Amino acid sequence: MDIDQIFENNREWVSEKLNLNEDYFKNLAKGQEPNILYIGCSDSRVTAEELMGGGPGDVFVHRNIANMVPNTDLSAMSVIAYAVTHLEVDHVVVCGHYNCGGVKAAMESADLGILNPWLRNVRDVYRLHKEELNQIEDEEEKYKRLVELNVQEQCVNVLKTSDVQKAYNERSITVHGWVFDIHSGRLVDLEVNFDEILEDIMEIYRLS
Repeated sequence: MDIDQIFENNREWVSEKLNLNEDYFKNLAKGQEPNILYIGCSDSRVTAEELMGGGPGDVFVHRNIANMVPNTDLSAMSVIAYAVTHLEVDHVVVCGHYNCGGVKAAMESADLGILNPWLRNVRDVYRLHKEELNQIEDEEEKYKRLVELNVQEQCVNVLKTSDVQKAYNERSITVHGWVFDIHSGRLVDLEVNFDEILEDIMEIYRLS
């Protein structure tokens, strides 16, 4: 993208919106009431609203490398707290994608400097599911399965938070694990049984 073209693009976008609705930005400034918190990857090819067919105000979005939800990341924890407690979203989506550079980098033994501690979270996912993953001989299929398992484990991390546990008990908030298939453009619902997972982890992670 040509950086000098951005402001011209912005002016055209403003004109387009105002031509359709002269109160578009007045309405936009009134506030937000999104129903979904989307936690996804920072990959420039994977845009949350576009792949879901949403628009401004529909989705509260948090993105980082490999769609991680580590409990030590104050940014992710703050986003979850704000979305769940203050915006009162009904759905939390963790969405990974096939051909994820972060997940692939975590599978390699290279020293990536400051990325090492972040990608170690993905390696921990591999360690948890090593038995299953090591049985997959095809490297590409193993890589895709790790993407899926990483999404599942990040959903578990979402369920561990006090804000989500409280909302789950009070208004049955739903957590979803999805993968975006970058080769076809389709969203894949992993259909993980989070009631079962929640029951399994509550002995250790119950906070209330």
